[in-house]
Amino acid sequence: MTGKLYGLGLGPGDPELITLKAHRILQSVPVIAWPAPDTGPSFARAIAAPHLPGGQIEIPIVVPMRTERFPAKDVYDKAASEIAVHLDAGRDVAVLCEGDPFFYGSFMYVFERLAASYETEVVPGVSSMMAAASAAGRPLAARNDVLTIVPGPLDDAELTNRINAADALAIIKIGRHFKRLRALIDSLNLLPHAIYAERVSLDAQRLMPLSEVPEDTAPYFSMILIYKGGEDWIHALPRSTT
Repeated sequence: MTGKLYGLGLGPGDPELITLKAHRILQSVPVIAWPAPDTGPSFARAIAAPHLPGGQIEIPIVVPMRTERFPAKDVYDKAASEIAVHLDAGRDVAVLCEGDPFFYGSFMYVFERLAASYETEVVPGVSSMMAAASAAGRPLAARNDVLTIVPGPLDDAELTNRINAADALAIIKIGRHFKRLRALIDSLNLLPHAIYAERVSLDAQRLMPLSEVPEDTAPYFSMILIYKGGEDWIHALPRSTT
């Protein structure tokens, strides 16, 4: 009997936003694996930390933070091999993933290497996009609105096409592209409809109109929400947004 592989979605950062199912699995598996940058702590492990019973075998999946395209094949090949050793020995393994495992989540690269050979279960998590809308007090979309998720690194022409075609948008992976994205949104006369969200659900959370953000760069865990559909959502942010 081989062990079972779990992909656990842990939510956007607040440890209380993990699901009961993820909590149960975290408490029971003998092995956990988690993504980490090559410098600094693992965000996924930090979310899970309050729920870990201790004594588990831990496998860090160290992904270098570089501008080159990822996933890095050798990183996930190595991680899959290490995880497979435990699965072959009959030990269940939970791979931790901030947000949702299949929504731009790192677990999908482990999944594609191991799911065909081992029993696998993916536990969904609250995505930062959903958490940002809740924190901002403005629904993402309603009725027949078309919701589009747009990666910030896309070029301006592609972004413009996507923005024009959608009623509601979440622009993610903004980071060093923030200044360019804000200028593009301004040129499309959508600045009054845009909300900036940073480190949602954490103590350092910031939410504000995009027009009021003073910086020209943004951290990795940030996004821009735009609504231009048919509903007359209230644009004022709740009092508890900072």
